[in-house]
Amino acid sequence: MLSRTADTLFWLGRYVERADNTARIIDAANRLATVPDSLAGETSEWEPALAAAGVLSGYTEHHDEVDRDPAIDYLAFSPDNFSSIKNCLGTARNNARAVRTALTAEMWEAINEAWQELKRYDGARMDRQTLNTFLSRVKEACLRFDGSAYRTMLRHDAYWFLRLGFYLERADSTARILDVKYHVLLPEDAQVGGGLDYFQWTSILRSVSALTAYRWVYHESLKPWLIADLLVLNAKMPRSLASCYENLATFLDHLSLAYGRQGPAQRQARSTMTRLQNAQISEIFQNKGLHEFLTEFIDENARLGETISKQYLT
Repeated sequence: MLSRTADTLFWLGRYVERADNTARIIDAANRLATVPDSLAGETSEWEPALAAAGVLSGYTEHHDEVDRDPAIDYLAFSPDNFSSIKNCLGTARNNARAVRTALTAEMWEAINEAWQELKRYDGARMDRQTLNTFLSRVKEACLRFDGSAYRTMLRHDAYWFLRLGFYLERADSTARILDVKYHVLLPEDAQVGGGLDYFQWTSILRSVSALTAYRWVYHESLKPWLIADLLVLNAKMPRSLASCYENLATFLDHLSLAYGRQGPAQRQARSTMTRLQNAQISEIFQNKGLHEFLTEFIDENARLGETISKQYLT
């Protein structure tokens, strides 16, 4: 496969997953906005949302204050935000059109219809019902594209490069969402384990479709260290860091077999996967602390993306 085609497929996967993740972040922030003032106090749910999406610094360059409507517009529609939902799906559609022969008809229809649907909305003030409908459509469109790829693509290098983009982006998003909850979201004067803390954790778990999974696995009330265990180390949870790296290592191994040699990307992914498999959540908290662990992971995940690019995409 041409490196240009592989690069386009890789970023197609990343942009579709990023659009889905951003929609989930907005949904979580929108849920947190319903917290009664007696619980929420002075906390702002939109600044952590921008931080979780990795675009807070870009937002502050264009806005003096963090408010609901400009935050939603920046996350969902702004042309100034390269990672906005509109930009992600628009770029994903352009990438899909460039490699249509590598995709199935169902995949092209999913991404093209998602883009046409998105154009019905704009960045004007959105009431809660309109916003919920918009976010549901985005998530459904991304799930349809993902499902179409899973059900209709041949298992060859085109599929593997697409999946590498999916899982690299998903790992980054899960780490950022979890880190923001631990490091930013709960106000200093709020009670850990209190009503606000519980409501925030519920919203975060919903944003990664993990609330039901948590109840199945732990059979306990929400506890921060168990939530971290689920989203970091539990390989049975599809959005966990461990699950993402099992998939990244698998698809990179498929590429190495197809192309006849391994490289630094395979070794790096396998090293991170092994470290996650051997880790204990209690050790993470006691040694570096969760924030430091997640910060290092985000940097390490970005380095894997660069390594994949150098090894295969340039």
